[in-house]
Amino acid sequence: MANALKARTALGAHDPLQVMVGALVVTERFDVALASVAARRGRMGDLAKAAETIGLPLPEAARHASGEVYAAFWTAPEMWLVEAPFASHELIAEVLKQALGDAASVTEQTDAWVAFDLLAPDLAPLLERLCNVDFPAVVVGYATRTMVEHLGCYLIKHGRGTARLYGPRSSAKSLLHALEAAAHSAW
Repeated sequence: MANALKARTALGAHDPLQVMVGALVVTERFDVALASVAARRGRMGDLAKAAETIGLPLPEAARHASGEVYAAFWTAPEMWLVEAPFASHELIAEVLKQALGDAASVTEQTDAWVAFDLLAPDLAPLLERLCNVDFPAVVVGYATRTMVEHLGCYLIKHGRGTARLYGPRSSAKSLLHALEAAAHSAW
């Protein structure tokens, strides 16, 4: 029976969805494992050393950084969301707990969020309709929490026309609808 079970994406499908609206391509990312890492009180130095040994970047405020296996973005003082390939890190929280020891508190976040990669020649016309981030003014690698259609989301700028948007998994369809509606009016 267990072999018959197959995970579903946040949008309820067996395979990730890709939608094209005007100049925008939205790709649901089902291949990213996600965990929250927070330094325990007074242990930031220990966490930094442990993170360095496994190649885990711990970027500054409002930044995203990528390493060989892990990527991370800042969410609060001494706290990050860590990304890794799901195929090799399905149990990302356990892997990070062992590697970081008692210097950090680690929680599994993969099933709490939906990830959408956004691609267009220029994302500014779309994002100016959705959130308060001045996308053209921020640098590549910028990461922030913002509101999209009353949903708390994380936005990461990968380039002028590329970004990743994390939103609550329980609101995946609403977030996709907001992206589609904004794309129809942007282009």
